[in-house]
Amino acid sequence: MGRSLMLPVAVLPAASLLVGIANWIVGMGVSNAATTFLMNSGLAILNHLALLFAVGLALGMSKDKDGSAALAGLVAYLVPQTVLDPTSVQILLGLKDVAEVNPAFNSMGNNVFVGIIAGLTAAAMYNRFSQVKLPMALSFFSGKRLVPIMSALGMLVISAILLFIWPSVYDVLVSFGKMISGLGFIGAGLYGFFNRLLIPTGLHHALNSVFWFDVAGINDIGNFLAGQQALDNGTAIIGQTGMYQAGFFPVMMFGLPAGALAIYQCARPEKKKVTASLMLAAAFAAFFTGVTEPLEFSFMFVAWPLYVIHAIFTGLSLAVSAFFHWTAGFAFSAGFVDYFLSLKNPVANQPLMLIIQGLIFAVIYYFGFRFAIQKFHLMTPGREAGTGEETPDIAKSDDKFAALASQIYTGLGGAENVIAIDNCTTRLRLQVKDTSIVDQDKIKATGVPGIKVIDGTNIQVIVGTEVQFVADELTKLHGTSTTQTAQPSAERIKTRPVIEGSVTQDLYAVANGQLIPITEVSDDVFAEKMMGDGYAVLPKTGEIFSPIAGTVVNIFPTKHAVGIQTDSGIEVLLHMGINTVDLKGEPFTLYVEEGQYVGRGQLIALVDLAALQNSGKKSDMVVVFTNGDEVQNLVISASRKVQANEPIGKVTSQGK
Repeated sequence: MGRSLMLPVAVLPAASLLVGIANWIVGMGVSNAATTFLMNSGLAILNHLALLFAVGLALGMSKDKDGSAALAGLVAYLVPQTVLDPTSVQILLGLKDVAEVNPAFNSMGNNVFVGIIAGLTAAAMYNRFSQVKLPMALSFFSGKRLVPIMSALGMLVISAILLFIWPSVYDVLVSFGKMISGLGFIGAGLYGFFNRLLIPTGLHHALNSVFWFDVAGINDIGNFLAGQQALDNGTAIIGQTGMYQAGFFPVMMFGLPAGALAIYQCARPEKKKVTASLMLAAAFAAFFTGVTEPLEFSFMFVAWPLYVIHAIFTGLSLAVSAFFHWTAGFAFSAGFVDYFLSLKNPVANQPLMLIIQGLIFAVIYYFGFRFAIQKFHLMTPGREAGTGEETPDIAKSDDKFAALASQIYTGLGGAENVIAIDNCTTRLRLQVKDTSIVDQDKIKATGVPGIKVIDGTNIQVIVGTEVQFVADELTKLHGTSTTQTAQPSAERIKTRPVIEGSVTQDLYAVANGQLIPITEVSDDVFAEKMMGDGYAVLPKTGEIFSPIAGTVVNIFPTKHAVGIQTDSGIEVLLHMGINTVDLKGEPFTLYVEEGQYVGRGQLIALVDLAALQNSGKKSDMVVVFTNGDEVQNLVISASRKVQANEPIGKVTSQGK
């Protein structure tokens, strides 16, 4: 649900920009058609947030993300919006005047809670009825056409229930909101504290809806962006609108980046370079955009006491800003962009004081984090036990997202374990067959901020704001490794496209280790190029990957060698170890089969290097191009240490 909500929430920055610019111009004393145009353009989004939530949830939680689910979400939302409109309620309840209708129903026009219910209902109806086949006479309404109908019927029942219980629910929410707001700055502090504590569960969205949106009559974000001051018997209350937002700016723009500095300085000397790259990127995201998940998830679980301290500091910040009536607001999050746009908002009260507060909280966060990390020996990034070796800088690769996705996919267990791939703003949300076999160390070695195991089949990998590109690459890898394997071998090979003309392709290292020319391989047959030109890697780890994309045309019965043919006709032999045919396949676990199409960098096999050593066999991982007449040019980089899936050369074929 949290992941699905990110789609509509991502629209808010656009509304913030439009309304913020309009407020900026109005703040300078200019009000004309242009400001009205900009303001209403932004409010068009904010005033229909519930509708966006309904459509976004329906689409995001449908089993195959089909557009008909989004249509069902729209239909599901329109039913209660119309049925529970005050004029409709007046007739349904037999009231004489619309003024007698409970004020709870006045919020149905843009009620986020109802929008969420509508989206969940539509998604459930899609997942249940999208494949249903009706009798011949009604067959036109079968399948996906049935979904909006069932969604409308489902929401009609829910609307009938809400007609009687919503006034009571509304009263409870209002009472809760008034209780917190009645506590003044202490209530704002309590809200900030629980807001952060609920982040790991995703339930912070529910808490936010009470204070930020018009669920309980507070509507802090909506009122701030609309420039509406809070009123007390018709008198404006300065410094109240925005009190549930302002305190986040000192935390996200100053506190968390300072905490990131403390984490970096507490890292082990040999891991500071890697920690610095992680903390710098995460701190910048927090400061500039207000996206804090990359930073928070880096220590949320590995050093949970530090996260509790962070929640306390956040509550303290909201209490301080509310106490002094320093206010600013946002439409997306409390980063520099929203802060800058809020400066000219007419209801922003002494927003520059939040900079002073932020500098003070930077000191609090820095020394608070550093003391807690050292005093309680918290395992923040860079302090975990390890070999002391630096993690390779994946970002140096020209195709960094593909490289990162490939290593994460391997750590997840590849096609044998991965079931479904999805993502939200900063996290990969993955469904696997068994989370216990996921190699978390391998995934962490890529430099991602963190990993969260939900249960036996669900796991999340925190990547950052560029997560979508990694998810796209993962989907490509998973598509070629699962969809393609479902076809029979003969059909698979027969249906591959035929490429004509000269084709140049990149080559990749098959393992972590030392790249060597084929002339240095520990076997004369390979070293003298009797089977063809190529290269080899002396591996440090047992994971072996495909050096090039192509179809697996043969697998030796002893599992020690795999033949791959590219679409352009190059025949590649991946030979694992020297004279390993004698071992009858015991050290090798293969993850491919004949006829399967493999992408470059896809996991081919897991080799027990210790077993090779104990049996007296060399572990050279040899890549040979066996049809030399098809290979026009082979260029391999000089001998050096390489990482798996790292580009190491090119090969050109004549094509066919």
